[in-house]
Amino acid sequence: MLNPLSLSRFFLLMLLSLVPLAGYTQANIEIDTPAIASLKQRMQQRHNQLEPYYSRGAIGLTRDGMIAMRDANELPLSARQTVNALIAAENQDRNALYREIARANGHPEWETDIRSTFAQRWIELARPGWWYQSPSGAWVRK
Repeated sequence: MLNPLSLSRFFLLMLLSLVPLAGYTQANIEIDTPAIASLKQRMQQRHNQLEPYYSRGAIGLTRDGMIAMRDANELPLSARQTVNALIAAENQDRNALYREIARANGHPEWETDIRSTFAQRWIELARPGWWYQSPSGAWVRK
């Protein structure tokens, strides 16, 4: 499990990894609005709850920057509702984060490119043993 300092570094690396968007001026990835700060804080707190499910292979990173249930059989029946609620909350915040970064840069049309960049970086930063979707949608173990 990541400690708070490691988690902060993880999110900093995530944000610093945004590359210039094709055909656009580079996004200001250090932009900090109250909405972005709130989203990042919720995601950091939730990560501690999600991490065991990534490690078990129950959930994985999707090719579109979200997370999904990969194999519900890796969970006891009693945990499935909780994990599904965590996934829904995480995906809601990820969608909002991508939208807010684009909006804060004054370019809401960049949301798709920001989402794509985040999707790639989440996978690059995933721990060995975690699952992610390949560009074709197949699940792959890192």
